[in-house]
Amino acid sequence: MTRFAWARLFAGLWLFAAGVVLGLRSGLGVSPWDVLHDGIRQVTPLSFGTASVLVGVVLVLVARLAGVAPGPGTLANMVAIGVFADAMLATGIGRDLDGQPLALRLAAVLAGIGLVAVGSALYIGAGLGSGPRDSLMLAVSARTRLRVGLVRTLLEAGVLACGWLLGGAAGIGTVLFVVGIGPAVELAFRLLRVQVPTGPGGRAGTRGREDACPQR
Repeated sequence: MTRFAWARLFAGLWLFAAGVVLGLRSGLGVSPWDVLHDGIRQVTPLSFGTASVLVGVVLVLVARLAGVAPGPGTLANMVAIGVFADAMLATGIGRDLDGQPLALRLAAVLAGIGLVAVGSALYIGAGLGSGPRDSLMLAVSARTRLRVGLVRTLLEAGVLACGWLLGGAAGIGTVLFVVGIGPAVELAFRLLRVQVPTGPGGRAGTRGREDACPQR
């Protein structure tokens, strides 16, 4: 574990958080997991970032019980994105974005997707472990023997429904994220020359494209 790998990991997590915050500020919707985090924020005293961290803790524990051990990057991911997101939200930057013209808000959503993609490529390329949500996906796939792509779809549909019922920020931005994040991450992987992770630890290697899109 070199200093460069850790610097790359945290740079990626910071960019990931910045992309999430752009989606929130747009008022047009965020990724399915972030809809859940935002929904928890709406019905509890928790901040968005704290909700993200607590969900990550639960997922890491469930994945560990199912036999998928977290790597150091998994634990960093679990905490850092939520902390970074709360810090950015606290600055008030972009607070009025949801009142701007629709074209500008859509541009913010697309920029957020791009930041999440680049951030994902950086933190996965550090080779320090997959995110909590990917760990859960791998654990469920191993236990049920269902294809990883199907497990991912079912998990994201479930958390999106739960988050929406709680009042989370679902909208056209959510649709754009679901449709656009896969190609955006694949492009970021190619530009940064990152290999798709393989195995429960999320280390670099080769794998089919259905696993190439991280959930963090």
